[in-house]
Amino acid sequence: MKPSVPKYKEETKFKSYTSTELLNKHTPHLIKNKQSNELVLRNSLQMETEPIKQYSLASPHMQLSGHQGEVYCVKFSPSGDYLVTAGFDKRIFLWDIYNNCQNIGILGQHKNAVLDMNWTSDGTRLFTASADKTIQMWDMETYLPLKKFKGHTSYVNACDTTKRGSELLVSGGDEGNTKLWDIRIRKQYHQFEGKFPITAVSFNENGEKLFTGGLDNIIRCYDLKKLELEYTLNNHSDTITGLSVSNDGTYLISNGADMKIIAYDIRSFVSGNNRMVRVFTGATHNQSEKNLIRCSFKADGQYICTGSADKYVYIWDFNTRKLIHRLGGHTATVNEAVFSPKNNLIASASGDKTVIIGEIPEVTL
Repeated sequence: MKPSVPKYKEETKFKSYTSTELLNKHTPHLIKNKQSNELVLRNSLQMETEPIKQYSLASPHMQLSGHQGEVYCVKFSPSGDYLVTAGFDKRIFLWDIYNNCQNIGILGQHKNAVLDMNWTSDGTRLFTASADKTIQMWDMETYLPLKKFKGHTSYVNACDTTKRGSELLVSGGDEGNTKLWDIRIRKQYHQFEGKFPITAVSFNENGEKLFTGGLDNIIRCYDLKKLELEYTLNNHSDTITGLSVSNDGTYLISNGADMKIIAYDIRSFVSGNNRMVRVFTGATHNQSEKNLIRCSFKADGQYICTGSADKYVYIWDFNTRKLIHRLGGHTATVNEAVFSPKNNLIASASGDKTVIIGEIPEVTL
């Protein structure tokens, strides 16, 4: 499984790398989990056995292979040191970014594709949402499964965790229900019922508001103190495939199958549902694939990004709405693109079974 060289506009030297070679090389650090028959990290793999990290990539861009099917989701750890990827093959891959992008473990408990995932803000837990109708909670210090949340009657398309405030998990199901879970007691404590599949969910920055999007093209904002619907946003004309809130809690962006990314002012003093402030165009959706293409903010709020059905990653300047990068390298739909929370890196997951991680180019369009 030798990776192909991503064809970015900027000419760079790419490091030869395959996850299989690295897994074979580092087999002594891995053990078999008898229950799941998957590779998991040994708890004794601690900092004293790791080389000192150099906080730059071994190459400006690296293409990571190892997944046996379409990669639907990719997330940086809150520290920015690790990357997790998952998709159709039901497995979650862990990558050590600043240690040669080594594949340091594979987690497996799901019985169907992994459709979304998110970390807790302290980086100690990872939640993975699956088409097997469950959400799995992982201990990312021991790399072992902790709890499987059950209750959805169809695919779990999306999940998110609060960044501060109460420790909550939200999950959106294809049956139309949005479930709130208390992470501390590991139980569901509320459900918002709906008639249409929920395809995207996001908490605001303080965990007091919840945004959901779905097949009915509507974004709903729920007040979590009152546990009631506060307002709706009706600016898309097709399915909502991704939602993301800026770190300062000022803006929400939504990606729609109508090929628009829309930004909304979600500050509490703004009244009513006329909150749309910007529209970004250029990225595409494939109406036959109907992939849930996600979008995200950069930590400082300067840029936003999304994947696209035309195989590119799109990056816009949020304030000017100017498209500043259109990054290639993938050979199929890019399902998700995310910025590193700490450094000038971006990662993308694609239907071509690979993940590309690289530095954001300085030269803009």
